[in-house]
Amino acid sequence: MKFLRDLLDSQHDKFAAGGKLEKFYPMYEMIDTFVYTPGDVTKGNVHLRDSIDLKRTMVTVAMALGPCLFMAMYNTGYQANTALLSTGATVVSGWRGEIFSMLNFAVDPTNCFSNLFLGLLYFLPIFLVTNIVGGFWEVIFATVRKHEINEGFLVTGILFPLTLPATIPLWQVAVGITFGVVVAKEIFGGTGKNFLNVALTARAFLFFAYPAEISGDAVWIAADGFTGATALGQAAAGGVEAVTAAFTWKEAFLGLIPGSMGETSALACLLGAAYLLYTGIASWRIMLSLLVSAGIFAFLLNTIGSETNPMFSLPAQWHFVLGGFAFGLVFMATDPVTGAMTFKGQYYYGALIGIMVILVRVINPAFPEGMMLAILFGNCFAPLIDWFVVNSDIKRREARNAKC
Repeated sequence: MKFLRDLLDSQHDKFAAGGKLEKFYPMYEMIDTFVYTPGDVTKGNVHLRDSIDLKRTMVTVAMALGPCLFMAMYNTGYQANTALLSTGATVVSGWRGEIFSMLNFAVDPTNCFSNLFLGLLYFLPIFLVTNIVGGFWEVIFATVRKHEINEGFLVTGILFPLTLPATIPLWQVAVGITFGVVVAKEIFGGTGKNFLNVALTARAFLFFAYPAEISGDAVWIAADGFTGATALGQAAAGGVEAVTAAFTWKEAFLGLIPGSMGETSALACLLGAAYLLYTGIASWRIMLSLLVSAGIFAFLLNTIGSETNPMFSLPAQWHFVLGGFAFGLVFMATDPVTGAMTFKGQYYYGALIGIMVILVRVINPAFPEGMMLAILFGNCFAPLIDWFVVNSDIKRREARNAKC
């Protein structure tokens, strides 16, 4: 790797201030810091708590998303193979089918490699479009503002594709990530200054702009002519009995059900949560308060019941494994930029989201998912929660000092 290091060093002056390519310094800096750890050392009287920086934080989150990436590809292929087999089809249609057949893969949901590869053929184009278009806007804004390209988009570029159905048109992916990066982040100043989660804002835009592709009763299975109701759609129509008739709780926990590509597996999300908690990146306070508040509120609604709304009968253990609940709990609600920052505030923040997600899912079945809207709602209140917590601590400290 010494060759690459020497090559980057030899080109530095061209991109530095006064060089011919000065305006493209953000691109040079992005490549340099992505490949190598910066050699600069902070000097003087600084308040440095540990050695972690933004890049390492983002890389840690990306690694935690590994199980969800695996399940995104495996389950997408598994659902497509299962649907094709049920309709009597023996080949995959379109260009994917040509590649699939060329490599001697068959429609077989029991073949792990067949599921993974078919899922990859659906996930990879969405992933590439997200990162190419989103990266384009990151470079444009960094170049105009003359600052480095932040690593924040590394995680957004993974999260956003995982929240999408496999059948979404690629042009909508491009429009969605453009809205998320430009409107939710860059107009507020870039990474660290956005108050809304970028990936969720992009998905929310698609949810309201193109509801036919991102919501409704159609199951998101990559197979021609296959329709049906989503898990939460079935619950909204027939309650817990309709869900249990379609699949078991174990299948929902493992993620072997239709849905957005990376959100179906609660198990994969738990593995990611364990890694994030072990590394200290994610807040266990937000996770715990969100989980407890959602469970208690779901239990209360179960107790109240309703003769006209079947969602009242859906117990907490089913809420936890359906839709994007587990994915939002682990990777979205714990976003350190858009969530509450004070320790006490994180309890209130998580509780607010937990109550809101059950409220939206049950009381308003027109939006059966709920987690996306609940987290964005919590993002809006996070600064206010921190403000009250900080001012409460200040007043308590002043009162204590007055007594002394």
